[in-house]
Amino acid sequence: MPPARVPSSSGSPDSAAPQGTSAAPAGSTNDAIDALDGRLIRLLAEEPRIGVLECSRRLQVARGTVQARLDRLQAKGVIGGFGPEVDPAAIGYPVTAFATLEISQGQGADVRAHLASVPEVLELHTITGIGDMLVRIVARSNADLQRVIDRVLGFDGIVRSSTAIVLENPVPYRILPLVDQAAAE
Repeated sequence: MPPARVPSSSGSPDSAAPQGTSAAPAGSTNDAIDALDGRLIRLLAEEPRIGVLECSRRLQVARGTVQARLDRLQAKGVIGGFGPEVDPAAIGYPVTAFATLEISQGQGADVRAHLASVPEVLELHTITGIGDMLVRIVARSNADLQRVIDRVLGFDGIVRSSTAIVLENPVPYRILPLVDQAAAE
């Protein structure tokens, strides 16, 4: 599948972006970005529907330079897509919780497949420490959260869990401060 392209100057996307990200080795020299990359990423984050031609005009570089930078950033996994950001609360899932799961030895692949089948599971991370996996889940209400937790835990490979309900999100997911720092280094 070819990498997604940024919307053209007319504002319509050339193709859908993949949702996954690729992982480059940490600290490798090819995962650094420069100031122009940082400015381009910031512009796209602030105005996701902007086209390549308008990006080139605002950044005062050639259109081909912008497209080449975008292609390189996508190929390296720096930019993972241009899809819409959807707020779960706005589509009827205002409750967010994190569950730490302990799993049976050798059951990781089966547990991952089970969790991937639960629509309310938004993220799954394997972790170190007390638990083996950290899962971000959403629900329609606190009562519905119990249903979701029961479904998540309804698998023999999960031996123990601990759930924390999110009360507030004072620093929502963000990446631009990190982009700015990486571009300045």
